[in-house]
Amino acid sequence: EFDKFVAYAAKVGFRCDYGTMLQQLMHQNPQGAVEFAKKLASAEGGPLIDIQAATDVFMSMNRVQECTAFLLEALKENKQNQAALQTKLLEMNLLGGSPQVADAIMQNNMFSHYDRQYIAKLCEKAGLFQRAAEHFTELSDIKRVMANTHNMNPEFVMGFFANLSGEHAIELLRELLGRGPSNLQLVVQICQKYNDQLGAEKCIKVFEDFKSNEGLYYYLGAIVNSSQEAEVHFKYIEAASKLGQFKEVERVCRDSTVYDASKVKSFLMDAKLADPRPLIHVCDRNDFIEEMTAYLYSNNLLKYIEVYVQKVSPQKTPQVVGKLLELDCNEDFVRGLLNSVGQACPVDELVEQVERRNRLRLLQPWLEARVATGNTEASTHNAIGKIYITLNRDPVQFLNNNQFYEPAVLGKYCEKLDPSLAFLAYKKAGGACDEDLLRVTTENGLFKDQARYLVEKQDLELWAVVLAIGEGEEDPNKRSLIDQVVQTALPETKNPDEVSTTVKAFLAAELSLELIELLDRIILQGSEFSNNKNLQNLLILTAVKCDQDRVMEYINRLDNFDGPEIAKIAANEQYMLYEEAYVIYNKFAKVDGISEEEKNGLYVMGVEVLVDKMKALDRAKEFCERVSVDECWSKLAAAQLIEGMIHDAIASYCKAKDASNYTAVIAAAEAESNYEDLVTYLVMARKDVKENELDTALIYSYAKTGATADLEQMVSSPNVANIMEIGERCFLEGLFDAAKLLFESINNNAKLALCYVNLGAYREAVDAATKANAISTWKEVNIACVKDGEFRLAAMCGLHIIVHPDHLEELISTYEGVGQPLELITVMEQGLGLEGAHAGIFTELGVLYSKYNPDKLMEHIKIFWSRMNVPKLLRACETALLWDETVYLYKEDGQHDSAVKVMIDHATCFKHDLFLDCVQKARNQEVHYKSITFYLEQHPMLLVRMLQVLTPTLDHARAVHMFRKADALDLVMPYLKSVQKENLTAVNEAINEMLTDDEDYEALRTSIDDYDNFDQIALAQKLEKHELLEFRRIAAFVYKKNKRWSQSMNLSKQDKMYKDAIATSAASNDPALVEELMRFFVSVQDKECFCAMLYTCNSLVKPDVAIELAWRNGYTDYAMPYLIQYVSYISDKVAEIDARTAPKKEAELQNDAAAAAANMMYGDQTMMITNGPAGYGGMDPSYGGVNGQMGMPPQQMGMPQQGMMG
Repeated sequence: EFDKFVAYAAKVGFRCDYGTMLQQLMHQNPQGAVEFAKKLASAEGGPLIDIQAATDVFMSMNRVQECTAFLLEALKENKQNQAALQTKLLEMNLLGGSPQVADAIMQNNMFSHYDRQYIAKLCEKAGLFQRAAEHFTELSDIKRVMANTHNMNPEFVMGFFANLSGEHAIELLRELLGRGPSNLQLVVQICQKYNDQLGAEKCIKVFEDFKSNEGLYYYLGAIVNSSQEAEVHFKYIEAASKLGQFKEVERVCRDSTVYDASKVKSFLMDAKLADPRPLIHVCDRNDFIEEMTAYLYSNNLLKYIEVYVQKVSPQKTPQVVGKLLELDCNEDFVRGLLNSVGQACPVDELVEQVERRNRLRLLQPWLEARVATGNTEASTHNAIGKIYITLNRDPVQFLNNNQFYEPAVLGKYCEKLDPSLAFLAYKKAGGACDEDLLRVTTENGLFKDQARYLVEKQDLELWAVVLAIGEGEEDPNKRSLIDQVVQTALPETKNPDEVSTTVKAFLAAELSLELIELLDRIILQGSEFSNNKNLQNLLILTAVKCDQDRVMEYINRLDNFDGPEIAKIAANEQYMLYEEAYVIYNKFAKVDGISEEEKNGLYVMGVEVLVDKMKALDRAKEFCERVSVDECWSKLAAAQLIEGMIHDAIASYCKAKDASNYTAVIAAAEAESNYEDLVTYLVMARKDVKENELDTALIYSYAKTGATADLEQMVSSPNVANIMEIGERCFLEGLFDAAKLLFESINNNAKLALCYVNLGAYREAVDAATKANAISTWKEVNIACVKDGEFRLAAMCGLHIIVHPDHLEELISTYEGVGQPLELITVMEQGLGLEGAHAGIFTELGVLYSKYNPDKLMEHIKIFWSRMNVPKLLRACETALLWDETVYLYKEDGQHDSAVKVMIDHATCFKHDLFLDCVQKARNQEVHYKSITFYLEQHPMLLVRMLQVLTPTLDHARAVHMFRKADALDLVMPYLKSVQKENLTAVNEAINEMLTDDEDYEALRTSIDDYDNFDQIALAQKLEKHELLEFRRIAAFVYKKNKRWSQSMNLSKQDKMYKDAIATSAASNDPALVEELMRFFVSVQDKECFCAMLYTCNSLVKPDVAIELAWRNGYTDYAMPYLIQYVSYISDKVAEIDARTAPKKEAELQNDAAAAAANMMYGDQTMMITNGPAGYGGMDPSYGGVNGQMGMPPQQMGMPQQGMMG
């Protein structure tokens, strides 16, 4: 029961030699040894046996199987540090005759850290070629292994290529093919499976390099249907052709859309296969018809040509026929070919192919046969028409009567043969070929035919095209066309629509002179259209636009035209034929049969021409006197008014009794200040018109002419005038008497007060302002009174003004502008008790005090500061440099920061108690530090008091920095001590510095003990150089606190403060340092200190060192107390050990028997309990001194206390 050994050993703390136990067990029970080794390797606290050592035990007895079983269990966690053991496991099986075990281990992927290259070589030697291939990484090794593919599973080989790079896979494929055709099938399968990874191009190159058409055929046959690479399809066609697989060649050529048609065509032509159907498919699908035809014809494969055009592609017969004609093929064969195709052959393309080769007559029988069957196809009739035109077989009759040909086609064909035939063909198109018709007739001089066609067609768009030709320059062709239209086409026509359309076309083309020529021929030279009203209108209007010298002649010679309308056009600004327009109005006003109203209307339009266009006012006045029409006088008056003839215009309006234009008359008369004539006109106009503007203008005219009596009568009588407006106008123009009358009539006291002001009646003005009670009136009256020195009346007005905050500043500006601020202060002081007194009054009075009477300002502020606009008054005080008042306002307004800043900037207003009151309420911390600076510079003796006030809010480190910079630390020492309780570095260092400078070592020692937040090493370095001993002792003390024992002890030795040095060495707990100090005391022959060291540091003193130093230097008496104590301690310890090692009791004897049995099993090895740590002499270190060294506890040993310290 070996597993119980482990549990028991763990329980009693016994360390067993499991290696020896395993070795002995191997001789007796190998299988048990395996199980025991597994349990040792998989123990809970970690392996109890070294795995390598256990492996050596197994292998020393050549136990490969048992070692394998053990290692599989021990290495199951697959750790990196077990790589060598993993390699060892595989190696012992591969070399030990059990390669199948190694194969199984590798197949299960149990390990991953072994030496793969080494194992690969062993696998290759053991015949495990698949495992060798998996493990090798070099291509040369893989090639060597792959030479044994006959011993490998084909599926493994297929899968193996999935892990190779493309280049390595191709190289390996070449290696396989190079070893003979036995690997061909495998290579083909690999290329098929990994086609996407390897690339078809590289795979094809492999087969071609080894001239393996069969392999290439089978490989490409598997991928050609899914591949989109042209080269793949081509190579497959090539390989199939070489192997005689013509069915496959035909299939791919027929179905594939990927291959390069030109390349395949060239290959098939060069290969000259016995069956040309693949070539036919390629050429038919890719339109290589002519090359195919030439190939079949040159190889005497006419039967295939017939089959192609009859069954494969009849629609491509024209291309076949064209190529056969180029090859001088027998015409009978071509005709037979066409007859066999029949109606399936496209005629247009056939005619184009044959006509290009000048063999059109070849088709005549075939075409006539199609026509005879009732064919109405346009292409057929086009072709037969071309033959008839070429042969001159009555082409005119064909072109006029045939309904099926295309005019554009035959017209184009006839242009070079006979332009007149082309004209007939284009004319037959019914307008579809008008462009070609115009081109042919123009190029060939057929203008008469062109003119007749245009007139008959009545197409304005077509006319526009023709008449636009050569626009902007003299075009002889257009001139020839117009001549034929005027001389031939229009005289021949009897249709008025044709004439109308032609005239519209000329108008649209802006051929005005040509149109005049045309109309003159039609109207004045006698025709059926001479009295046509529209044509007469058109003739005159065209002359107006283009030939104005003939307009008057046409007006006098013609009678049947629209006179008034033409007159309006003639009088247009564009033509300015004013005289002609005036003649037309007179001519048509005298025509019999028109009404009086129409006659007067024509007279008015005649006057309009005279006054508006010709500006002949004198002729217009004579004309008005002759016709005596009121409307004419009105037109004349309006023109005279525009020309500034006010007197004549008013006279004309009065003759016309026309008051409609009173607004313009009033404006013109007022502009020239002609109010006398204006009164005459307005009195006339007021009889018929009751308008506000008329009455207003009449009252104003009375005011301007000084007709006061008429003005009073007019105002008192009923009227609709705007009295307020007139009053304002008179007031602005300085007519104050008239304005006073007007404002009195409407009880406008505000304006009335202003009138009194301008008239100098201030008492009356104040009375009127009282009635008006308007702020604007009070302001105007106040300003006038102030400027004229009437301050009592001005004060009465001012009291009504100051209660309005918006107008207070304006009132102040008025008084200050005339230099009377004291009068203003009086008014403001009176206003303080008003019911409507507001903050502005108190504020502005304060501002006035700051400017003109500063002595009263402080009292005013203290009484009324709560009712003031403090910011505004602050600005005034600052402007006036009244700093006491400024500070008081800032304080009362809660702006303590600003109050402090003012006292800092202006020392004259500084008050210590007030400053302290404000500064502790300041919110901005920067103000506190500015205050500190201020006190340092100006009031240093009061600084501590201020710091006491600011202590809760200060950053003490920053404050200390300021004091240090100002060299004022001694000044603020009370403050520093009050805040040292916060244990701040800056404060502690400042206090320590001051105490050092003051040589107060007791306070410094207390400070260091109580507050340790400072740079202690820096202080110690500073103090160790101090001239006073107590400060150097403090330096040693600081070093000791920071555990710099050596520096502290050396400093104490230098100053012969041996007690401090001994205390430091004892506190260091360092035996080496203690020994050093003991040797120092020996060197200076200080026996008492040596003895004190043995007593104080007894737990740190090495007994051998102490005894040696005492014996060699004669200090035995001084070391004897230590030796006595040490011997006593050792004696007690030995007694304790004897007690522990006394004979055991019966129960303990049983345990010893069990241990003896185990000893017999494991041999003569000595068993030792080694759990406890080794101490001095094998004892527990708790019996010794510090750090495991032997020592003894200090005791009161009657040593001398006096004279022992140096």
